[in-house]
Parts: sequence; structure tokens; C-alpha cells
Amino acid sequence: MSGGACPALRVRVDYDFASSLCYVAHRCMQRLAGEVALLGIELVWSPLDLTRITGWRRGAELDEVRRRNVQRVSAELGVPLHMPRVWLDSRPAHAVALSLPPEREPTWREAVFSMVFEAGRWPSQANVDALAHELGLTPDASTLARAGDELEARTRRAHAQQVCGVPNFMLGEWPFGGIQSDDTMLSILARFAARQREAAR
Repeated sequence: MSGGACPALRVRVDYDFASSLCYVAHRCMQRLAGEVALLGIELVWSPLDLTRITGWRRGAELDEVRRRNVQRVSAELGVPLHMPRVWLDSRPAHAVALSLPPEREPTWREAVFSMVFEAGRWPSQANVDALAHELGLTPDASTLARAGDELEARTRRAHAQQVCGVPNFMLGEWPFGGIQSDDTMLSILARFAARQREAAR
């Protein structure tokens, strides 16, 4: 029986729009979408505020060691990017993401990642508002406020689950941080799916 004939296994992917490596993971998992679907896995992207976990200061310049590491990973995985020089405030973009119905979230995630890491536009409140308007998304103030509270709650829950960085793939109860080669990611996800289905028998 193929993986697609089984109920889909949901894997939460924690991400932060401020993270260059999350953009790399977004692009890598896009190109693996067909293979991941054949494994019977559904990736559920969930924003969190990494600043709350790491203590990194919004607007602080990124150190060169971290920048070189991201550039190395992006080159190895074939995902070119425009890397910001500072740690961005991603909260306005996350609030919109969390205000949307699930079927609209992928469009917003694609648009924000493209704006930041391809066009090099800061995800300021003004830029986020303009992008949302362009896409026909106009959440009201109260909805955005609730989304901000939800971002805080998701961040706390992820931290309690030992999530200490992004991107993070939540494999059942176990966090798997980072992004690896296509073959490695597929192998990890395949093993997870096999274990989960064996345990459910």
C-alpha cells in the first residue's frame, strides 16, 4: 500500500519570518512537496517568535559567523537569497499569518518570504500592510490582536517542547531542528512515517 493511501501524518514545522534558514527550508520543502505527499505526510507550518526563545534583540546586526553559516547552507542546498544584515521584527507578518484561514496561509507565507529574502524588503508594519492589501487580505485590529496573543502562546508551547531554533520539524514529540539535503530530509521523514504507522497497528 502506498503512503498516500494512509491517513496523512501531520508534521508541524515551526518557522520565523525573520530567519533566513526558514526561507531556505520553505524553498527546499516546496521542491520536495510531491515526495513528501507520497510519504503520506502533511507539513503544517506554524509561526513562532524566535526572539522570545533566544533573546536575540530585534534590529541587532547579525554576526558574521552566523551570516557565513547561512550563506554556506543556502549555497549547498541551491537556494539563493538576499540575507538581511539585522534580526528582523517578524511579528506584524506573523499576526497576519495567524489571522488567516488555513487555505490562505501558504499564499501569505510565500509572499512574505519572497518579499524579504528575494526582494530585500523589510517586513515593517507598512510593508506588511501593503502586501496584505495587495493580496486582498484585510484582517481587522481585533483579529490581529488575537493573532498576536496566539503567536505568544505558540512560542511558549514550542519552547516547552524543547524547540530552541527554527526551522523545526516536530516529529511526534521530538523536535528536529534545521534543514538538510533533500535526500536526508526525505529519509528522516520516511523513517518517521514508518515508525508512526507501525506503532498504530
